[in-house]
Amino acid sequence: MRRELIVLVLLSALALSGATVGMVDFPITASKPETQVCFNRAVAMLHNFWFEEAREKFESCAAAEPDFQMAWWGVAMTHNHSLWNRVWPEDARKALARITKPEVLSARERKFVDALGVLFGKGSKKEREIAYSSAMAKIANAYPDDLEAASFYSLSLIAIDKRMKAAAIALDVYGKQPEHPGAAHYIIHAFDDPEHAILALPAANRYAKIAPEAHHALHMPTHIYLQLGMWPQTISSNELSWAASVAWQKRKNKSLSARDYHSQYWLAYAYLQMGRMEDAWKVWQAKRQDLIDSKGDGDVYRYWADLGALLVISTGAWDRVEEVFTDPVTVRVAGSAGHTHTPTAPARAIEGFARGWAAALNGEDIAPYIDRIEQARQILIQRENPIAAARCEAQQLMVKAVAARKAGKMEDAIAMLKQANVLEEKEVNVSGPPDIIKPSHELAGEMLLEMNQAAAARKMFERALERQPKRRASLEGLARTGALAESR
Repeated sequence: MRRELIVLVLLSALALSGATVGMVDFPITASKPETQVCFNRAVAMLHNFWFEEAREKFESCAAAEPDFQMAWWGVAMTHNHSLWNRVWPEDARKALARITKPEVLSARERKFVDALGVLFGKGSKKEREIAYSSAMAKIANAYPDDLEAASFYSLSLIAIDKRMKAAAIALDVYGKQPEHPGAAHYIIHAFDDPEHAILALPAANRYAKIAPEAHHALHMPTHIYLQLGMWPQTISSNELSWAASVAWQKRKNKSLSARDYHSQYWLAYAYLQMGRMEDAWKVWQAKRQDLIDSKGDGDVYRYWADLGALLVISTGAWDRVEEVFTDPVTVRVAGSAGHTHTPTAPARAIEGFARGWAAALNGEDIAPYIDRIEQARQILIQRENPIAAARCEAQQLMVKAVAARKAGKMEDAIAMLKQANVLEEKEVNVSGPPDIIKPSHELAGEMLLEMNQAAAARKMFERALERQPKRRASLEGLARTGALAESR
């Protein structure tokens, strides 16, 4: 509460001082000078992925100057959260349809609008994103000094996983305008993996200062801090981001779903890496309270299963597995008997993973939980998400391996974990806390230690640390391999 109060006071002071969300210069055709100021601020919010505020700002630009057409390009852009795999084509098309006077647009503006016609046109999401990126490349080439064309082109490249090319473009923009929010933001996304993260550290250190109003900008540096195992910085940034999102939600009287549960989850993960188990469980308690207070708002369930599984598995609180996965809205909110929450496929798999692990440790039947993960896997296959489907298969093998260990079949357990290793490594660009919750290499290392195979265990922990640098459990396992080798 104290940190939230501090953030609220800080944000109020920033608002009064005309605080920045970054420096953007997107020349537009408008009759009022203040429309340009309004539009630039909205575009800066867009670069910060502060989509709700950006949409509101673009609409206010249109209201202040009714014939201002580019505002609706901006509104359409707020309906494309490509890096979060969330897109609303129909809403975007409705916004573009409000551009009723294309003749007043400059040639450059028309190119930006036409590119969105491609992004929200026909074809699969992947096909449209590739075509949109090609359109943005043409704009960037046609206007080589246009930092906005370059920035949005960089973002389009990240969406189609051409990250190194995106990074080169974003770095160029950053060199020309160090206060540009998109440049710093997209550098972080482009280098968000263990191998390249160090290259984004200067941008990460600067980004929160560029856009202190935007809670997502406060969070984004942690994508690099986490990759580098900078746990105190990860904690500090996510505490600020979470508190800022709560302050914004309260200030704008929005539903609880507006809170940044993404940064809240990362905060819990970072607490665990610092051994702050009690603080991590406090995050879970806050999450449960939000579910209760929201009376079952679907968006508030984001990261609920992830958080429960993370805490149970990381702290070994197997006796709490039923507690963490019991929907508090159904149980505790009066009149909620008819409340139903349908978990997403990944959430269903994660819950099955944690429950199955607990059942395996207790010598109970794991089949229902394997089936639960399998149902999720089939859904993900239908949705053409092979990486997430492979993750589900790895989790099934890990639960079976825990059951095999319980039965004394250690060789079988290791064999299954090696299969899980292959499946897990299908995800090449590892970003953030492990989606699998417990890396299979780390679990294999722990089992190999139980078998007194120090050398083999060391290889597993080293591989785990290549994918998740400075992760606490892997570091502890690696230290134990050295102690075991010395004791022989």
